[in-house]
Amino acid sequence: MTQEFLEFTAIRGNDLRNAVPVLNFPGLEPGDRWCLAVTRWQEALEAGCAPPVILESTHISALEFVSLEDLQSRAIK
Repeated sequence: MTQEFLEFTAIRGNDLRNAVPVLNFPGLEPGDRWCLAVTRWQEALEAGCAPPVILESTHISALEFVSLEDLQSRAIK
Protein backbone atom coordinates (compact mmCIF):
# COMPACT_ATOMS: atom_id res chain seq x y z
CA MET A 1 0.00 0.00 0.00
CA THR A 2 0.99 3.56 -0.59
CA GLN A 3 -0.48 6.64 1.05
CA GLU A 4 -1.43 7.94 -2.37
CA PHE A 5 -3.42 4.79 -3.22
CA LEU A 6 -5.11 4.68 0.18
CA GLU A 7 -6.31 8.25 -0.30
CA PHE A 8 -7.41 7.47 -3.88
CA THR A 9 -9.52 4.47 -2.91
CA ALA A 10 -11.03 6.28 0.10
CA ILE A 11 -12.27 9.04 -2.20
CA ARG A 12 -13.97 6.34 -4.26
CA GLY A 13 -15.83 4.96 -1.26
CA ASN A 14 -13.54 2.20 0.00
CA ASP A 15 -11.53 3.56 2.91
CA LEU A 16 -9.07 0.80 3.66
CA ARG A 17 -7.33 2.88 6.33
CA ASN A 18 -10.00 2.34 8.98
CA ALA A 19 -10.28 -0.83 11.01
CA VAL A 20 -13.57 -2.74 10.91
CA PRO A 21 -13.38 -4.95 14.02
CA VAL A 22 -16.66 -6.75 13.30
CA LEU A 23 -15.08 -8.03 10.05
CA ASN A 24 -11.72 -8.63 11.71
CA PHE A 25 -10.19 -6.05 9.37
CA PRO A 26 -7.29 -4.16 10.96
CA GLY A 27 -7.17 -1.26 8.53
CA LEU A 28 -4.20 -0.66 6.23
CA GLU A 29 -1.34 1.78 6.20
CA PRO A 30 1.46 2.54 3.76
CA GLY A 31 3.82 -0.40 3.42
CA ASP A 32 1.16 -3.03 4.11
CA ARG A 33 0.46 -5.74 1.55
CA TRP A 34 -3.11 -6.37 0.48
CA CYS A 35 -4.88 -8.13 -2.36
CA LEU A 36 -6.69 -5.63 -4.59
CA ALA A 37 -9.42 -6.01 -7.16
CA VAL A 38 -7.76 -5.67 -10.53
CA THR A 39 -10.37 -3.15 -11.68
CA ARG A 40 -9.55 -0.80 -8.77
CA TRP A 41 -5.84 -1.22 -9.50
CA GLN A 42 -6.49 -0.28 -13.15
CA GLU A 43 -8.45 2.80 -12.04
CA ALA A 44 -5.54 3.79 -9.83
CA LEU A 45 -3.08 3.20 -12.66
CA GLU A 46 -5.07 5.52 -14.91
CA ALA A 47 -5.11 8.11 -12.10
CA GLY A 48 -1.34 7.77 -11.63
CA CYS A 49 -1.40 6.20 -8.18
CA ALA A 50 -1.43 2.42 -8.61
CA PRO A 51 0.39 0.68 -5.78
CA PRO A 52 3.28 -1.69 -6.48
CA VAL A 53 2.48 -5.30 -7.34
CA ILE A 54 4.17 -8.60 -6.59
CA LEU A 55 4.03 -10.32 -9.96
CA GLU A 56 4.54 -13.77 -8.49
CA SER A 57 1.40 -13.25 -6.38
CA THR A 58 -0.71 -11.84 -9.22
CA HIS A 59 -3.22 -14.26 -10.74
CA ILE A 60 -2.90 -14.72 -14.48
CA SER A 61 -6.55 -13.75 -14.92
CA ALA A 62 -5.55 -10.16 -14.10
CA LEU A 63 -4.31 -10.03 -17.69
CA GLU A 64 -7.93 -10.04 -18.82
CA PHE A 65 -8.14 -6.48 -17.45
CA VAL A 66 -4.63 -5.02 -17.46
CA SER A 67 -1.58 -5.49 -19.62
CA LEU A 68 1.50 -7.36 -18.53
CA GLU A 69 3.50 -4.24 -19.36
CA ASP A 70 1.44 -2.16 -16.92
CA LEU A 71 1.88 -4.76 -14.19
CA GLN A 72 5.59 -4.98 -14.88
CA SER A 73 5.90 -1.19 -14.71
CA ARG A 74 4.65 -1.28 -11.09
CA ALA A 75 6.29 -4.57 -10.08
CA ILE A 76 8.37 -4.76 -6.94
CA LYS A 77 11.87 -5.71 -8.00
